[in-house]
Amino acid sequence: MCWSATADLVAGTAVSAVGVACLARVRHPRDVPLAGLPLLLGAHQIVEALVWNSGGGSGTATVVWAVIALPVLALGVPVAVWCAAVPRARRRLAVPLVAGAVTAAALAQALVSGPVTAEIRGHTMGYSIGLPHTPLLIAGYLLATVGSLLLSGDRRLFVLGLLMGGGALVCSALWRLEFVSTWCALAALCSVVLLGWVRSRSRGAVEVSL
Repeated sequence: MCWSATADLVAGTAVSAVGVACLARVRHPRDVPLAGLPLLLGAHQIVEALVWNSGGGSGTATVVWAVIALPVLALGVPVAVWCAAVPRARRRLAVPLVAGAVTAAALAQALVSGPVTAEIRGHTMGYSIGLPHTPLLIAGYLLATVGSLLLSGDRRLFVLGLLMGGGALVCSALWRLEFVSTWCALAALCSVVLLGWVRSRSRGAVEVSL
């Protein structure tokens, strides 16, 4: 999420370009899901530009934004990390993978059951989604997304997990204060890190951490 339709469109286009570069450099098919993550994040920001232009509301763009942000990423990130991980790391990745599946199912059910609305709040966009057991869902979401990166066994992905975790705290604080939305900057930074990861994989330099 960015602070305006223009910012979302520009950032989304740039992040999508990084995603295309990531996919173009993929050497191993099992790396495709994770390498394609920046392209998904870029498309997500472009969708939000449509939400801005429509003045918020509960239109198609709002629903698509929520679907990508919630169930798709909750399940997609741990699946992508599991695919790219070395065999000995996959056993411990079962925990965030299961957490992602359960969380994604609950989020999908919530989206089907209730309306999703968006409201422009200064330089931020607020989304209203009727989520049951919100603290549990947030914990499951973070375990699935950030947790899978931290447990991946790959040094670059571990750093990415730290960036995502720390960046999410900062962005969330600024967003809750309705000061400015900086999630797009975090998405851009993470996408650049993923591009570096793809380049290292294409050179055959798999950095493993214990």
